[in-house]
Amino acid sequence: MGSERRELMKALGMRLRGLRAEAGLTGAVLAQRAGVGQPTVSKVENGRMVPSLDVLGRLSLALDLDESTSREVRDLLAAVEAAPDTVELSDEEAPACAVLDDAVRSARLVRSFQCVVLPAMLQSAEYARHAFASAPNSTPEAVGRAVAARVERQSLLYEPGRESVFVLTEAVLRTWPGNPSLMLSQFDRLLAVESLSTVRLGVIPWRRAVPVMPRHGFTLCDQRAVVVETFRGERVVDDSDEVAAYEETFRRFGEAAIFGREARELLLRVMQEFREMEDFATR
Repeated sequence: MGSERRELMKALGMRLRGLRAEAGLTGAVLAQRAGVGQPTVSKVENGRMVPSLDVLGRLSLALDLDESTSREVRDLLAAVEAAPDTVELSDEEAPACAVLDDAVRSARLVRSFQCVVLPAMLQSAEYARHAFASAPNSTPEAVGRAVAARVERQSLLYEPGRESVFVLTEAVLRTWPGNPSLMLSQFDRLLAVESLSTVRLGVIPWRRAVPVMPRHGFTLCDQRAVVVETFRGERVVDDSDEVAAYEETFRRFGEAAIFGREARELLLRVMQEFREMEDFATR
């Protein structure tokens, strides 16, 4: 089996296991409610079996998933089924932008500012695929592995004791890969994540002047390091003075952003524009 398919199966399984844990169900209870065998649940959650669309639907119903989360797991299944049967790559061949995911894993407080691309922790699987594929020297095999790892690490958003703050310019919401349908799924994810108690999502609207001209995206990991993102990859900076300078810059961007109800209303307005684009494209 190819590495991309294996990693995507693992990501799908971990996401379902996390959703089961959030629902407070054992594997046996979930299997009973879904009308499938307990070994099936175990194999799917451990990335050793690809569920059919019917089985995934039964599991989703048994977990009482909302439409956004149901679409997320269906997208993961579609990615598994579309993955080529490829050979394993060495770790050195993974896209450079995967560095960010590892830096975030150990942080209890993550603060990310982005001016073009959505923060890694908020990307849907298909959006992430486009982001990784645009990296220099990327290959389909490496991209598949990186997407699976990114999706798996996003489970950190739901962990108690962690805090994540994201500040975006409105341009991020309007800079899109793929097609309008991809972005509609992506906005579903943003709206779902925005409602989490562990997450704050802010947007700097076009009607507001930015306090600092943004040059690139960056992510602060606690108060010890910052991951600076460039076209050629990422670099981790741990110099205390430089980290402090990025903290001050993030604070200024945060003061210019809207949060809560205002941010959600902006997301819904831009989402409606993509929905109209999708309708026009299908006429």
